[in-house]
Amino acid sequence: MRVERIPSKEALYERAVAIIEEVKAQGAHTFGLATGGTMEPLYAKLCDTSIDFSDAVSFNLDEYVGLDPTHEQSYNNYMHHHLFNQKPFKASYLPNGLATDATKEAARYEALLNEQPLDFQLLGIGVNGHIGFNEPGTSFDSVTHVVDLTPSTREVNARYFDSLEEVPHKAFTMGIQSILRANCILLIAIGESKRTALQALINNDYTEQVPATALTKHPNVIVLTDLVK
Repeated sequence: MRVERIPSKEALYERAVAIIEEVKAQGAHTFGLATGGTMEPLYAKLCDTSIDFSDAVSFNLDEYVGLDPTHEQSYNNYMHHHLFNQKPFKASYLPNGLATDATKEAARYEALLNEQPLDFQLLGIGVNGHIGFNEPGTSFDSVTHVVDLTPSTREVNARYFDSLEEVPHKAFTMGIQSILRANCILLIAIGESKRTALQALINNDYTEQVPATALTKHPNVIVLTDLVK
């Protein structure tokens, strides 16, 4: 695992773009993508580049259960607004939030990931160390599944909704094993609130109570953070 500490957020996101440009130039075809406030500046910068994703495929980490893909706060809508409308991929996959059988939908999505293995996976990290919606206690052997969102995660995400009551209680997420199958993983950790979780990762504290620490067993992880020592 390579940790790069870049105090300037502008420089950090420029470095992230350079990494993505490099892996694309090296032949990466399948990209695992993430959502959230951490990724918005990155996608804005990607949209200003000449990188062409029209021959590539994307898979999103997660999606809310119960939201129509056109819902303002669905991750499908997020991705189109922040990236896909400006930088279209040959194909872009997200779990179907309106699937009638969520368990079958999770299995369908995992099957797609197995058919088209990820060359690159982009990650953020939660204050409790979650990656995707894999909360503390999630098995490191997990594959794409349906999760009950914790109160703390719903409260963090409530800022995107009109009220906490509108935040879905469940979501689809790639499992930790699904994430670890990617050839290259880039994790971005921004802000003091991420320090404890990031330190557990850097300290090699391999524990399911901090899901991100599963990455310590992966051979090709790059961590970009604005947190200095």
